[in-house]
Amino acid sequence: MNSIVEAVAKHALNRPTKFCIADGKKELTYKEYWECIRGYAAYLKKIGIKKGECVVVRNSQNVEFVTVGMAVQLIGAIFVPLEKNVAEQRIREICEEVEAKLYVANREIDLGIPFASCVDVLTYRSESEREEFTFPGRMDTAEILFTTGTTGKSKGIELLHKNVVAVAENVISGVEMKENNVELIPVPLSHSHGLRRYYANLLNGSGVVILDGVVFVKNVFACMKRYGVTAIDLVPAALSALLKLGAEELEAYSDKIDYVQLGSAPIPEQDKKRICKILPNARLYNFYGTTESGCSCIIDFNRCSDKKNCIGHPTCHAVFAFFDENGNRLESSKENVGLLACKGDMNMKGYYRLPTSDEQIFRQGYIVTQDMAYMDEDGLIYLVGRAGDVIQSGGNKISPQEVEEVALDFDGVEECACIPVENPLLGQEPKLFYATQSGVDVKEEALYEFIKSKLEAYKVPKLIEKIDRIPRTYNGKINRRQLVEQEKGD
Repeated sequence: MNSIVEAVAKHALNRPTKFCIADGKKELTYKEYWECIRGYAAYLKKIGIKKGECVVVRNSQNVEFVTVGMAVQLIGAIFVPLEKNVAEQRIREICEEVEAKLYVANREIDLGIPFASCVDVLTYRSESEREEFTFPGRMDTAEILFTTGTTGKSKGIELLHKNVVAVAENVISGVEMKENNVELIPVPLSHSHGLRRYYANLLNGSGVVILDGVVFVKNVFACMKRYGVTAIDLVPAALSALLKLGAEELEAYSDKIDYVQLGSAPIPEQDKKRICKILPNARLYNFYGTTESGCSCIIDFNRCSDKKNCIGHPTCHAVFAFFDENGNRLESSKENVGLLACKGDMNMKGYYRLPTSDEQIFRQGYIVTQDMAYMDEDGLIYLVGRAGDVIQSGGNKISPQEVEEVALDFDGVEECACIPVENPLLGQEPKLFYATQSGVDVKEEALYEFIKSKLEAYKVPKLIEKIDRIPRTYNGKINRRQLVEQEKGD
């Protein structure tokens, strides 16, 4: 397949009545979904949208939203999804940056470009009867995904249809997806994580159930029952919420769930242990990847629970290498870690109209991350920490993740974050912020002694502070930058 939309058309022809997609209110077979895609594509052509032009679409987390995305790609235009809570100023900036020809959303705002309502998308299905379409090619641009910009101005990541299909194939092979798979995706489809799982299921000819989060837990399990869900896709924050709100209900599905896949951020150890206990027979996957190079490494932590900090083995399109900070290749080992780099068809074309940023991230055909890692003799990859997060203390390097993992094993600590703070003698030293479970009192001296018993002396944070909650990004990653800036401000 050259594109996901071509795969949908193929499935619509070969298995027209098979369940394709639902959002809790609407459900479509593959034939019905293809008719909706064709109909809206005909409408886009009618209003003058041409191949290579950008259409910015604000996420409504429903069938209408993904239909627009497929229709945009069918006519050879470029899909630019935005999160539903994006600020209006940011919408203007992105529309200007990509020279958008159309803005699609539930509500119009003044952008100086044409607007189309997302509400009536599915009503255009009859308009495609006489319209002919040519599927996009592998090397055509499919979408531009904007990063969150937590460490500076966000960048547009340009992905070809070749890249999108390769990521989907990484997912399909990685989770051993069955043809009759029905996957629940209650995470935002405007970001790479949820969008790529949706694409994978469509490429595979499987079913997708879109939901807007897991907070309304009765609705989650009602949809699971109604559509015969066999797999679930979650980010760690959604997993934590589901375990708090619906652990007993989830346990009742232990013989029905084939796998759960997670990604986008590290999974707290206590959540790993709990989901393994609740779903002992399911495959529980954690994907590693970036928006620039998606779903490139995978581990089933229900089978490899003893491999601490292991992110598993490369997926089908991924080849890994390791570089030093000067851009030179190195042979990695536990004692000789390097910057993790990935090569394969899933790698982005580049940052949209930012060639200087491309030069910073590409090395010898690899995309180089800021993750410090190594590969063992069995071909398994282990993360040590982020290059920018490593704490330099008196000539020693301290991984904040290592400190956090120990602290999370202390009774009462629900979440924590370790950051560097200035020290006149050592340069830097670690400081630990922690938040407790509701109603639990944690003695900081006892927490300090616990960490001291588990780690080398130079890694033990002498500065420990309780806060109400640990700041995180939208996908559950610890926002260390916010804590560092807060510390400097104090």
